[in-house]
Amino acid sequence: MTLKSLILVPFLATPALAGSLEPTPVEPAPVAPLAPVASPVTGDWTGPSVGAQLGYGSVDTDGAGDDSEDGMVYGLRAFYDHDFGNWVAGAGVQYDATDIDLGDAGDLDGIAKVGGRVGYDLGRTMVYGTGGYAHATTDGGSLDAGSSGGYYVGAGVETFVSDNVTLNGEVNYNEFSDFDDDDLEVGATTATVGINYRF
Repeated sequence: MTLKSLILVPFLATPALAGSLEPTPVEPAPVAPLAPVASPVTGDWTGPSVGAQLGYGSVDTDGAGDDSEDGMVYGLRAFYDHDFGNWVAGAGVQYDATDIDLGDAGDLDGIAKVGGRVGYDLGRTMVYGTGGYAHATTDGGSLDAGSSGGYYVGAGVETFVSDNVTLNGEVNYNEFSDFDDDDLEVGATTATVGINYRF
């Protein structure tokens, strides 16, 4: 073998012995899928709602039927509210049935209400004041008291527990002084909790 051949052998063998100059691709490590994150419930108070409530009432009568009694109240409600951002305004109707004994004035059958409310929007919770016209009906009793118009004022809180369902608590004072028996006056305080479906 000549000297020239010996010098060329290493150069001729290099491509066969050398690896590719391209870097070996690195496969990314597998990534575990992320669990879905539930979106928080946020309150949009605009729209109608219907609901039911259950609670307790305390009634004081003055005049011809001087007495003080208490008992359960239960009823239905329907409202329409509009969310203005920080504030919510609405109007609605409610009816609370009961059979609280009024002594000589018979039994308080129920209280119907028509009124409004103004609330402060805390996001998924609203605190509000409420008031309006109320009408009480009685049954039986020696006074034959009949029914009376009056008013109610109160305060409450309502909070979303899902996209369309809210829970609320409300305390109201109701006053009536226009019964068929002119001497009879009734003051009733009610405290209720309720569940509502918002459309």
